[in-house]
Amino acid sequence: MEVVKKARVKATEEKLKPKLFSVLKGYTPQQFIKDVTAGVIVAIIALPLSIALALASGVSPEQGLYTAIVAGFLVSFLGGSRVQIAGPTAAFATIVAGIVASQGMDGLVISTIMAGMIMIVMGLCRFGKLIKYIPGTITSGFTFGIAVTILIGQIKDFLGLTFKNSPIETVDKVEEIFRCIGTINPMAALIGLISLAILILWPKKLEKIPASLIAVIVCSAIVKLTDMNVNTIGDLYTISNQPPKFALPEVSFARIRSLAPSAFTIALLAAVESLLSCVVADGMIGSKHRSNMELIAQGAANIGSALFGGIPATGAIARTAANVKNGGRTPISGMVHSVVVLLILVLLMGYAELIPMPTIAAILFIVAYNMSGWKNIRDTIKTAPKSDIAVLLTTLVMTVVFDLVVAIGVGMVMASLLFMKRMADVTEAHTWVDDDDEDTDPDNIQLKHIPEHTKVYEINGPMFFAAAEKFSYMLDDEDTDVLVIRMRNVPAVDASGVAALTDVVERCGKKNINVVFSHVNEQPMHAMQKAGLTETVGSENFCDHIDTALLRAQEIVST
Repeated sequence: MEVVKKARVKATEEKLKPKLFSVLKGYTPQQFIKDVTAGVIVAIIALPLSIALALASGVSPEQGLYTAIVAGFLVSFLGGSRVQIAGPTAAFATIVAGIVASQGMDGLVISTIMAGMIMIVMGLCRFGKLIKYIPGTITSGFTFGIAVTILIGQIKDFLGLTFKNSPIETVDKVEEIFRCIGTINPMAALIGLISLAILILWPKKLEKIPASLIAVIVCSAIVKLTDMNVNTIGDLYTISNQPPKFALPEVSFARIRSLAPSAFTIALLAAVESLLSCVVADGMIGSKHRSNMELIAQGAANIGSALFGGIPATGAIARTAANVKNGGRTPISGMVHSVVVLLILVLLMGYAELIPMPTIAAILFIVAYNMSGWKNIRDTIKTAPKSDIAVLLTTLVMTVVFDLVVAIGVGMVMASLLFMKRMADVTEAHTWVDDDDEDTDPDNIQLKHIPEHTKVYEINGPMFFAAAEKFSYMLDDEDTDVLVIRMRNVPAVDASGVAALTDVVERCGKKNINVVFSHVNEQPMHAMQKAGLTETVGSENFCDHIDTALLRAQEIVST
C-alpha cells in the first residue's frame, strides 16, 4: 500500500512538472542549433504580428513586444508543452481594447493579473481536462465573431479614412465607416492593397521568409522613398525602445469587483486557446502535453506580462506551428524567440515607426481570415442540428454586437439548456409484459417470465430535473401488486430524479404495491441511500440483476 501511494504522488508531481526539465535530460548540441534557428525565425514572425495586435488592442506598439518577451519566455520555461510559443493573439484584441477604453491601462493590468491567478488555480485543481466540455459551437462562434470585429476595426487604417468620432463598439465603427467613406485616402488604399498582395502571394513562392516581414519592409520603403501621404506608426504613436519595466497598478476592491467578469473571460479564452494550440502541436511532433502545467504556466505568464507592461497572452497556434516546421522541439526555442524579440526591441525599434498603418491593417486582415475558421462554420451550418446552429450564430452575433463576456455567457446558457433538453428527450421508461418473441439478448426482459400482477419498467438515460416528470405514469394500471424498476441504463440521478422515485414509492405504498429495484448503478444507489429511499423500500428489494428481481417479485406475489 505504501508503494502504491508513493507511485501515485510521483505521478501527480510529474503532471505538474514543466516540460523543459524533462527534455533537458537527453538534450544534444545538434538539437540546440535547431532550437536556436527556429527561435530566431519565430521571433521574426512575431515582430510585426506583436506590433499589429498591440495596435488592434488599443495599446502602444512596444507593449505587444513586451508580451512576446515576458509571456513567451515564462510559458516556454514553465509550460507543459515542448514547442508552445506564447504571445499576444487576435482573440484578445477586442476585449483588451474594450477594457483599455473603459478602465484604462490599470484596469487591463488588474484584469490580466486576476486572469493569471484564475488559470493557476485551474491548473492546481486539475481543470486542464475540463476545457474540452466547452461546446465547439461556442468556440467557433466567438472566434469568427472576433475575426469579424478585427476586420471591421482595421478598415479605417486600410483605406486611410478620417473619422469624425472615435467609436469603441463594433456597430458604431460600421456606422462611422459609412459616414466617413468619402474621406478615403487613395495612397493609403494602394499601400494596403500592395501589402495584401504580398501577404497572399509571397507564401506560395518563398514560405521560409515570413510574408508579413516582407510586406513591412517593402511598403515602408515605398512610403519613405516616395514621400507618400500615408500615416505610419511613428505619425500616430510614440515608440519606446526601452526593455520591459516592472510596475504595480493601483488596486481597490471596487475595481477588482467590476473587472472580475473581464478577468474570467480572459482566463477562459487563454485556457481554451492555449490548450487547443498544445493539441495541434502534439499532433505535429507526436508528443503529449501536460495540460494542468500549461494552465499554471499561462497564468504565471499573464501575471508577468501585466506587471511588465504587456497585455494578455496565450499560446499562438500559427507561431507554434512555425516553430515546429523550422526544427524547434524543446522549450529552448521559445526562450530564444523571447530573447531575440528583446534584442530587436532595444536595437531596432526605431525603424518600426516607418511601418505604414495600411500594412498593419493588411496583416490583421490576414490574421482575421486565418483565425475565422469559416470552413468549420460552413460545415456546421450544413450538417449540424438546428440547436447547434442557433448556439453558434447567437454567440457570433453577440460577440460582434456586444462583447465576448456577453457572448460566452449567453452561449453557455443556451448550450446548457439545449443539452438538458436532449438528455430529457432520450430519458424514458418502458413497461414490459410476458412475451414469447425471440431475441438474441439473454437479458432482454421479453425473454423473462414476469409473475402475475407484476409490472416491470426499464428506465433508460439519466434521471435529472428536466426529465423527472416522465416517470409519473408508472402506476396507471391498478391491477398491480409488485412494481419492478430496472435501472441498468441509468448512469446518474440528481435530486429531482430521487424525488421522482420517492414519489413513486410513496404512491405505491398508499396502494399496497411493493417496489423492487433491479441493477441500480453506483451513483444512483448512493443518491438513494442519502435520501433514505433504501430504508423505505428495504434492502431486500434492491436486486443486482433482473432475474433476482423477478424471483423477488414472485416471492412477494406468492405470499
